[in-house]
Formats: sequence, C-alpha cells, structure tokens
Amino acid sequence: VQLVESGGGLVQPGGSLRLSCAASGFTFSRYGMNWYRQAPGKERELVAGISSVGGISNYADSVKGRFTISRDNSKDTMYLQMNNLRPEDTAVYYCKASGIASWGQGTQVTVSS
Repeated sequence: VQLVESGGGLVQPGGSLRLSCAASGFTFSRYGMNWYRQAPGKERELVAGISSVGGISNYADSVKGRFTISRDNSKDTMYLQMNNLRPEDTAVYYCKASGIASWGQGTQVTVSS
C-alpha cells in the first residue's frame, strides 16, 4: 500500500489549496478514504471522509462549509479542496484508507500572513 499526499504549501488566511492523495497497492474503489491532519503538539484528527464510490462524505465541524472531499476512482486519487483557510488549519495533512493501517508521508499546510 502506498499513499502519496501532495498540494500543500504556504497560503495567506482566506486563501485556498487543493490537496491530492495518490493511492496504489490496493483496490482503491473498494475503500472509504479519509483525510487527517496533525498540528504541532496536537493529536492527529480526522478532517473528512468519503465513501468508496463517493456518494457519502462527512466533515469535522471545524471545516464544514470550507473543505470539500472528493475522489476519482478512475485515477485512484482523492482530493481535499480547502477554501477560506485559517491559521488554525496549519498542520500536516495525511490520507488514509479505512481499515488499512498505512499512512503516507503527509503534506504540510501552513496558513499565515
């Protein structure tokens, strides 16, 4: 199993970023997928999840209305569109398949003026 996150960077408050998670080594379309994040000194937290075919998604209260999770099963890739970013969104973002104990290296998101 390999998960490769990308798309992070430095952005000003109110800005946007789109994260990608490229998956391989398992049948991507059969698994729900999730985005997590971990800020310095804090525990890793679930940000958003999406069902295997993309029909159901859920979000942490802190990102509802600002983040959108999606997936393209033809590309074995999941996305996280992040709008109206806040300094408290600063963290390393990780993707994970539900039920598979494997993590990618993460991608750093920094929201600062």
